Amino acid sequence: MKSDLIDSKGNNLVFLLCTPRSGSSLATVMLQNHSKMFATQEMWFLMSLVDLQSPQRRAYGGTGIVSQFFNGVLPHETFEDACRAFALQVYNGLLQSSARAELVIDKSPRYYYLLEFLDALFPHSRRIWLIRNPFSVLASYKKVNQQRGVGFDLTEGLRNPGFDMKIADLTVGLFRYYQYFAKDNLYAHRLHYERLVADPKAQLSEVCRFLGCDYEEGMEKYGNFMNSAKSDLYFSMGVGDPFVANHTEPNQESVAIWKGVLDKREIELYGRALGAQIFHDLGYAEQLDEAEKLTGVRFEMEPDTELIALRAKQLADATGCRWEEGYAMKSEAAAGRSLALTEHQFVPVDGTRPDNTLQLQMTVRALEKRLELGAMEKRHLKSQLDAMNRKISRLKSLIPFGSRLSTLASTYLTSGGGKK
Repeated sequence: MKSDLIDSKGNNLVFLLCTPRSGSSLATVMLQNHSKMFATQEMWFLMSLVDLQSPQRRAYGGTGIVSQFFNGVLPHETFEDACRAFALQVYNGLLQSSARAELVIDKSPRYYYLLEFLDALFPHSRRIWLIRNPFSVLASYKKVNQQRGVGFDLTEGLRNPGFDMKIADLTVGLFRYYQYFAKDNLYAHRLHYERLVADPKAQLSEVCRFLGCDYEEGMEKYGNFMNSAKSDLYFSMGVGDPFVANHTEPNQESVAIWKGVLDKREIELYGRALGAQIFHDLGYAEQLDEAEKLTGVRFEMEPDTELIALRAKQLADATGCRWEEGYAMKSEAAAGRSLALTEHQFVPVDGTRPDNTLQLQMTVRALEKRLELGAMEKRHLKSQLDAMNRKISRLKSLIPFGSRLSTLASTYLTSGGGKK
């Protein structure tokens, strides 16, 4: 049994966070070559734990019952503790499967979906934000979808009022990470894709220092590790960037990819959606200047807040989750029970949870359920009445002089069957 396992605070656990198409596959294929690190292409399983609170339809039914259990019966703290226990069993099981590894790296790009959850479960986990020029991220999306034969039209996606997960990644996901990593934090590290591919040894050395271990010579040359147990496991999943295996070490071919892959209209639309400020803050002022020269457009500093709000609402409606607006990574003292809320959860405004909160919550849910059932019964009865009226109308239309006969029959019956 290893002594250096992941503990309940998240020590020895690392999250590699970014929006999809930011270069996380490349970063992971190099990090997993370190003897003390365990990583696979992607995990994503923490989202499944959060989603327990918003159950989907299943063949066995009971969606409402399961939702009531998680959102009205099970104490919130118990849910967090159970999720943490499950996650620890998974992470430590993976750690023990690797002979020398001491750190687990969970690379799951769409974890922007549950940042509050990460802080609540594992406040001491190390979190790496992999940052890439947003225009390059968009170009990578377009390129990989073309390679897979899947259409991706940014113009249509941004204009279409319907929900699109890729558009959510490019807008909501980026701003969630941008706000989450806005301030310096002991448990946070920023890693720029462009610097990583330009000088991988120096950048990986910084990452290793952040994680509390020494850089190992040659770990960036992932081609030298092909056919090893770690490499075989990594590539066996078949997800992530399909182009990583085309090379044996990092290169700068994709740094300026956006200028050749994106057309002027796409650059303009995305630049207007994000606004200029985020490019400046992330260190891409030069690329923004190039984009403005290519398009002939001067982008406003602020993003299209209406568009971002719409996409955030669509994602929330599709998932059942609600997030704290402008959520930033909690400090160690503040981290704790700050789980992302489902729409049915009750949390006092001041963040406290008095002893009777659970009882009050259950009472409220019981009353809501009674009102819901009453409304359902009312709708059911109205539906039956409407159906009977439609049936009567159809019968009248089939009988010649049906309406006249119906009137005569009604008069006859109400008069007691005729004169005596």
